[in-house]
Amino acid sequence: MSDGPLTQQAVEQVLNEFTDPEAGRGIVTLEQVRDLKLDGDKLALTLGLTTFSAPLWKQTRADLVEHIRRHFPQLTEVDVDLVEHHRAPQKLGEVGLSAKAVIAVGSGKGGVGKSTIAASFAVGLSRAGAKVGLMDADVYGPSIPHLLGTEQRPTMIDGKIQPVDVGNMKVLSMGLLVPAEEAVIWRGPMLHGAITQFLRDTNWGDLDYLIIDMPPGTGDIAITLSQLLPLTGSVVVCTPQDVALLDATKAVAMFRKVNIEVLGMVENMSHFTCPNCNSRHEIFGCGGAKARAEQLNVPFLGEVPINMQMRIRGDEGTLASCFDDKTVAPYLEDLCTNLVKKIVSQRRQKPPMPSLSVLG
Repeated sequence: MSDGPLTQQAVEQVLNEFTDPEAGRGIVTLEQVRDLKLDGDKLALTLGLTTFSAPLWKQTRADLVEHIRRHFPQLTEVDVDLVEHHRAPQKLGEVGLSAKAVIAVGSGKGGVGKSTIAASFAVGLSRAGAKVGLMDADVYGPSIPHLLGTEQRPTMIDGKIQPVDVGNMKVLSMGLLVPAEEAVIWRGPMLHGAITQFLRDTNWGDLDYLIIDMPPGTGDIAITLSQLLPLTGSVVVCTPQDVALLDATKAVAMFRKVNIEVLGMVENMSHFTCPNCNSRHEIFGCGGAKARAEQLNVPFLGEVPINMQMRIRGDEGTLASCFDDKTVAPYLEDLCTNLVKKIVSQRRQKPPMPSLSVLG
């Protein structure tokens, strides 16, 4: 609670104690507050937030209002308008990728729905307003194009691969370059070359998030990525039963071995709710991933149930429509929100250097 008089200077000091979700620094220092108007016991201001933090805009606004009221209880009105704040991403690693966060989604084994979760992260962040790229690094079994319902082939312009646009997302996959009936039979060096091209020789533009769908298991791709650019972190997807959790533990160990932080675990196929009687059935067990995450000191990002419509939409190439289905959308939205919260928490502990920014 503020001990001094209610002045504009006092308000600005309190406002600067509130940190921007992306940069982890005070919003006044970063010039994200404008049109500040103190009229007696009424306060109004405009807050600029980046599209990087788009999933948290409403919560951030509510937190700021609470922060102000806690310090100045004498205020009768606090009005905060939100506008977009532009902050250019910095180039990452030797590949020169312009992305504010790069997240690898992996699993210790196949068949746990890793690609579905990776695509859901990308779709959810994009629908929230973030600028998103989705890179399918599962070269041997690329399924992202099928899940998103695209067969569009990338083009080349000025020596750069142009990723395809799917629902305002930039998408690149070996499945868009090789006919579906053909198998990719490559050794390690060729894989390294392909992943390097997907990052270095692709016109991704300026991204808030690049989601990378990893191949299952603990192979070469994680090592390649760790050498090419500084990843923000990884997400490990698993199902609840012990046999899957054993492999998920290996995936966590792999990411840590190559110094990629594990941002969290996701439990897929956690339960099935009967559409007729509304009873819950834990076909593969339930809660195993959350318990294992606690054992491994890894955040738990959430669970996704077995959902018939989600499977159908994935088969039909309309996975994005799951976010319009009230039976599964809340689970997927929670995953995206929790992922961004984890990254925000990470940045508040170690704020990156601020880059060029402009209020829109």
